[in-house]
Amino acid sequence: MARSTRSMDWGFPRWRPYGSEREAVRVRLCDREGCEEPGDRPAPKSPNSPERWYFCEAHAAEYNRNWNYFEGLTAEEVAKREADERRTADGFTASRHNAWAGPGDGSRSRDEMRALDVLELDPDADFEGIRAAWRRLAKENHPDIRPGDTEAAKRFQAIQAAYEVLRAAEERRQWRPE
Repeated sequence: MARSTRSMDWGFPRWRPYGSEREAVRVRLCDREGCEEPGDRPAPKSPNSPERWYFCEAHAAEYNRNWNYFEGLTAEEVAKREADERRTADGFTASRHNAWAGPGDGSRSRDEMRALDVLELDPDADFEGIRAAWRRLAKENHPDIRPGDTEAAKRFQAIQAAYEVLRAAEERRQWRPE
């Protein structure tokens, strides 16, 4: 008697439970010598190469820790590449409307993050908190309050510049058409 090759999957709903296929599942092992874990994380073998290594999570982390994206480039080439990538990285800017987004996801620029550090604030501070911190620090470091103190004058200028950066960013957020 011939073995039946007919499938019991005749549409929806399935007649068999999921995972009951008879074929063996093909698993690629990690390319690291001696590792028996599944290699499900691709990594390039060399820059701009389509060839890939496939590592497990632990060995992918080790590989990426030693990876130098800017290897072999001069300082000018590194700066140019970074500027090009910043100019074309619109993915984060497109998701700015997600107000729930936290730091590092594009909701605040690098300048805004530095300004928040100057004002000693957390990355998720609202504008009222920014204004309060600015007023407090400006009063502490104002040249009229501390005459002759050059360090306080420098801090005051940095605080003013940080507030201007954050104020301009807040105005852009408020007046952006939806």
